[in-house]
Formats: sequence, structure tokens, C-alpha cells
Amino acid sequence: MKIEKQEAYLKEWQGHEELAERMLPIIGHLYRDNNIVTTVYGRSLVNSPTIEILKAHRFARQILDGELTVQETFPVLEAASRLDLAPARIDLGRLAVRYQSLQGKVSVDDFVASELASVNTGRTSILDEPQDIVLYGFGRIGRLLARILVEKSGSGEKLRLRAAVVRKGGADDLVKRASLLRRDSVHGQFNGIITIDEEENAIIANGNMIRIIYSDAPETVDYTQYGIRNAIVIDNTGKWRDREGLGRHLKAPGVSQVLLTAPGKGDIPNVVSGINNELIVPEETIFSAASCTTNAIVPVLKAVSDKFGIVSGHVETCHSYTNDQNLIDNYHKADRRGRSAPLNMVITETGAAKAVAKVLPELTGKLTGNAIRVPTPNVSLAILNLQLKQETDVETLNSYLRAISLDSPLQNQIDYTNSPDVVSSDFVGSRHAGVVDSLATIVQGNRCVLYVWYDNEFGYSCQVVRMVQKMAGLELPALPA
Repeated sequence: MKIEKQEAYLKEWQGHEELAERMLPIIGHLYRDNNIVTTVYGRSLVNSPTIEILKAHRFARQILDGELTVQETFPVLEAASRLDLAPARIDLGRLAVRYQSLQGKVSVDDFVASELASVNTGRTSILDEPQDIVLYGFGRIGRLLARILVEKSGSGEKLRLRAAVVRKGGADDLVKRASLLRRDSVHGQFNGIITIDEEENAIIANGNMIRIIYSDAPETVDYTQYGIRNAIVIDNTGKWRDREGLGRHLKAPGVSQVLLTAPGKGDIPNVVSGINNELIVPEETIFSAASCTTNAIVPVLKAVSDKFGIVSGHVETCHSYTNDQNLIDNYHKADRRGRSAPLNMVITETGAAKAVAKVLPELTGKLTGNAIRVPTPNVSLAILNLQLKQETDVETLNSYLRAISLDSPLQNQIDYTNSPDVVSSDFVGSRHAGVVDSLATIVQGNRCVLYVWYDNEFGYSCQVVRMVQKMAGLELPALPA
């Protein structure tokens, strides 16, 4: 009997695996030719290996009463591939569940055609021509942005990474920058092939030519001589944070908008993608994507504020060390940051609490904040100690945040875990702004403490790209409604 059960499990797994493998070319075809992003309850299947497709289906059980299998989604995917679709995000999980509820009353082709009628209009382009993107700076965030943008370029989505502007480091500058893009001690190998074109001084990443342009000042670059027009420049140097400094980019021929990957000063709109996207308007040319910590905590704070109200609170972040700190003790203009980052916990300031008010005005003056830099290279933890306007309990608060993470407009920003053994390294590569650790939640009357993990490099970079998509007018309709 045991042997029969073993064989049954293996045979079932092999059946799932075979169907998932058959899904791969269809998913790729829809992505490249129609700019269709296929998902299963918010989990993208694009560029996913077989095992990740199966894991996405397994994830769906957190939302549904039972399991969702590839046997159920495969016919839906095939039916979608037979249509001539315009760009969209299509959730195969939701479609499959809706179709199952009809119990065979209509054919799968008729059902899918009806559900996707609004985009069954032919392969239209979101933009008339590609949106050029330039990275000003090619450090930790710059290289991760490059990875994400290259990953997305296969869809014809029209975001094209055209160049990275840096200061020349030496005769072998191009080779070294290509090597740093190819290998990363935290995030692993680049998913694809990287070569260099010395004649064009460019890195070729999965067929995308990224010119490396050398300059010491934003306004000295003439992007038009490289065929770059109306570019969005993503400044990830943090050197300029006010309108005057960032406005120097706009003096360069070929630039139309600027996005800062740090908190902006003065009247620069600070945007957390998914929260206050309404600030992204055509007449504005300079934006800030705020900080990684602000992006991590604001979605959770908004969700809590909308449901329970917030009287006051304190935000403490245990933040991985950054290049701004010293490896060993040495002079630093800031207090404590001169002490060895890999050897110490370092108390320092964070502007995240004040920055929250720029994104969520209703929390102005209600939060304080501080930070502790800790000896890990990536993934940070925000601790939100809040006084609420109403009493609640752990189960109610966690259930609410779980629902927000699974099925709400904030599902790209908030993730949720109930695993008893997760640690910081488990969240390397998370594409969410933050992940609520439900088993650490504390509630006592109207006071609560929430623990939110966040990949302060990759998760933040994903938020930046979401913002660029909004700036470029590339938000895809999500179906089924």
C-alpha cells in the first residue's frame, strides 16, 4: 500500500510538471507578442521556470477554499492564446475559478472570449514608440533597476533601458561594470547573457544595448547623439535632492522627466507607488520615489489607518548597512557611521517617519522614527508601534492584513507570511514593498506592534519601476474585473 501511495504522489507530480512545461511557451508567446502578463492571483508567471509556476498555483490555496491546479488553468491559458489580445494583466487563477463555477455550461473558448472582450481588440501598442530610460548612476540600485528593466524588455512593453551615466573609473571600466551587473554577492547571477561592445562602449544584456556614458555633470550629456529622445532619467546617486539640482538633468538634450530614488526636498512630489499615484501628472517633470523604508511602511500604515485609525506611533527600523558606512573604523562626517558597519549595530537617524506625512497627510505629526544599522548586507525590518483609534485583537488585525495582501489594490506592495521560521535572508529578492510577519504581531487593546520585512534593495527597485511605468503611461488593465 505504501509503495502504491508513493507511486501515486510521483505520478501526480509528473502530470502537474508536464502541464506546467506546456504552459511555458504559451506564456512566453503572449508576453512577447501581445504584452500579456499572465498571473495566478497576483503572482506573475512571466519568465518563471516550471517549479515557480507550480508554486504560484500552490500559493492560490491561501485565497481559495481548496487547491488550484495547472489542469484547471491550462485550458484557460490555451483559450486566451487563441485570441488577438491587446496589452493587459490576465489572472488565470481567477478565470479558472470562475469557469469551474459554471460547471461546463459554456465552452472554455466562449467563456474566456467573453471575460477578455475588452482587450480582444488586436495587438495594439501601449505607446506609439518605446519610452527611453536612462540610469544616472550604476550602483546597487542602478544595477538592480537594470536587471528588472531588461527582464521586462522581452514583452515589447516599451520601457527601454538605453544608457547608464557614470564617472569613468579606469581603462577597464566597461568590463568591470559588466561584471558587476553579471554577478551580485546578495542577489546572485544575472538571469541571462551579458557581453560588451567596446566600439559602442556598451553592455549587451539579453540583447539590450546599454550605453555607458561618462560624465561628471547632468547637463553636459547630449543624449540625442545616442538616439535617445524624451527619456526618463532615474537618478540613483542621491547627490541632488532638490528641484534646482535635479533640474540640471532637464537641461540635457533628450530628457523629459527625472525620477529620484531617494526622498525629495522642497516641493518635489514624493510618491510611493500604489499609494499616491495621483501626484504623477503630465505637467510635473521631477519626482521622488521616496526611500526604501518609506515604501515599506506606508502601504501597511495606510491599510491600518483606513481600517482602525492611527492616533500616534513610533517606527524603528533595523536596516542593513549601506555603502554610506565604513567597512572599518574611519572618519565619517555623520555621527556613528564612521564605525565599522559589519562589526556593529549603529544607531542613526531615519527620515522615514517624517516622509510618511508627505505621502499620507492624515498621519502628519503622529509618528516618530529612528534606525539601527545592523551587520547584514540586505533586507531590513521595520517595527511599527502604533496606538489605534479602536481596540482590536491579533487575529482580526492579521486577518485584515492578510486579505489586503492577497486581494486588494495594495497586493503588489504588501505581502504576508505566517511561517514560524522565517529570517531576513528569506526575503532577499522579494518584489513587494514590505512583508508583514504575522506571527510577530502584538496587540493589546488599542495598541499594536507590527513587524514588516523588506528587501531594501530589490523590493524598493520594483517599486521604482512601477512608478516609471505610471510615468510612462504603461499601466496595464487587469482582467478579469
